[in-house]
Amino acid sequence: MRKEKATYHKAILPEHQGNPLIEALKPKASQEKVMEAFSYYPELDEDIRQHPDPLVREEYTLRLKHLRQPLPIYYKCFRAIEDAIKAGYSAKNPLSPTTSQFLHYPLDQRPDIPPSTGYFEPKGDGITLVGESGVGKSSMLEQILNYFPNVIEHDNYFGHVMEHKYQVVWLKVDCPNKSSVRDLCEEILAALDLAIGNERTIPKSTIGGLNRQIEQKIKASFLGILVIDEMQRFEFNRTGGEVSLLNFLHSLVNNLGVPLFFCANPPFNKTLAKKLKAARRAESGGYFEMDALARDSDGWDCFINELWDLHWTNITTELTNELNDKLFELSVGNLDMAHRIYRQAQKQVIGSGDERITTAVLEHAYISACGLSSKTDEVATLREKNPLPRRENRQSPSSAKTTQEVDKRVIGDITRPQHHEFESQLRDLQNAVDLPAKIADPDLLRRAEDESDPLKYLRQHRILCDSPLEQFG
Repeated sequence: MRKEKATYHKAILPEHQGNPLIEALKPKASQEKVMEAFSYYPELDEDIRQHPDPLVREEYTLRLKHLRQPLPIYYKCFRAIEDAIKAGYSAKNPLSPTTSQFLHYPLDQRPDIPPSTGYFEPKGDGITLVGESGVGKSSMLEQILNYFPNVIEHDNYFGHVMEHKYQVVWLKVDCPNKSSVRDLCEEILAALDLAIGNERTIPKSTIGGLNRQIEQKIKASFLGILVIDEMQRFEFNRTGGEVSLLNFLHSLVNNLGVPLFFCANPPFNKTLAKKLKAARRAESGGYFEMDALARDSDGWDCFINELWDLHWTNITTELTNELNDKLFELSVGNLDMAHRIYRQAQKQVIGSGDERITTAVLEHAYISACGLSSKTDEVATLREKNPLPRRENRQSPSSAKTTQEVDKRVIGDITRPQHHEFESQLRDLQNAVDLPAKIADPDLLRRAEDESDPLKYLRQHRILCDSPLEQFG
């Protein structure tokens, strides 16, 4: 939870000037500076590549998790959030009589005589981000939200003592299971208390009382935007729970003027499309779909080049089209899976005596890093939607030559596939959960031990093969 003391910068729009909530935000920055803020490239420490202790180099592969390579959608999504926050705050200048009336009267009441600056008119937008699990939604959202402090603390605004000291710029909660309004309210209430540093508020026993608690907390904290993750849990069904939740969320926008950001996996977009009002509200501030990267996209090329440079093997394996294609094929363009596969590949070969990364090593790493993910319906769907494009030449001659010249030794590492003709069968055996059932004669070796000539016994049963070329030729 990041808190900052307010530093004020003159707003660009005349209607925003003199509003402490807007002028306490960071000044408008260029796309280049914003994207630079979202980027993070871990220190490489190239000298570590030759460290004599493989365990040290293996430990350094943890840095791969921290790589942040922003994509073009980051900037678009950031601007939508920034604009929504400012729009919401534009109607809540804490120095305005309008805001004083808004803070001191319940939503269903207002004084007979309007304030000199008029009654409060909420200005809240809805933004929706939809994408398959693992495409980088959470990582992107984390970076965008952390561009802003969670809480800004106000003391004095050019001679005006600020009555309400805390401004909660953003709040992120998870959508409850079964579309429960109460669960969501309690999540928001607890998150607001945590942000401001208050003791946890005991929720009222009735939904009406709980809603009034939420209303007062949101008003007093000047909440800038509410981010609700895992919205795929929200489904229209016959129980009516989702209708109550939807009405509650709409009241935040329509009555309190709090922008909402929905983040979800499919089929949340189809769920919203069933209700025009819900769809219109959810996309009023922007609608974004985040897909797995295509192999020939600029985004994949930027990402994979940064990722591949981060290695702590003692040999630098050049990134060829063949290796690039293989990592894309295994990860189906899913950035999280690509991270895990490449890290596992390095862990497998570090200290093995032959630390080159090959397509076989990547495939073997895929089994360990993505053993469960690879069997999900989402990955199967991605393989159909995001296939590897065909190429006549997947590896440049110069790259192939470099790989061949590095080292011609064959290292006997049983954790690394050495024979491509047996690779798929070996991987199936390594990954089998019913391995004993696949052994035709589990007592064979025990019986051979009891024989006077165990090797002869194994040859007779075609287990030991002295001349494979003659036997299988």
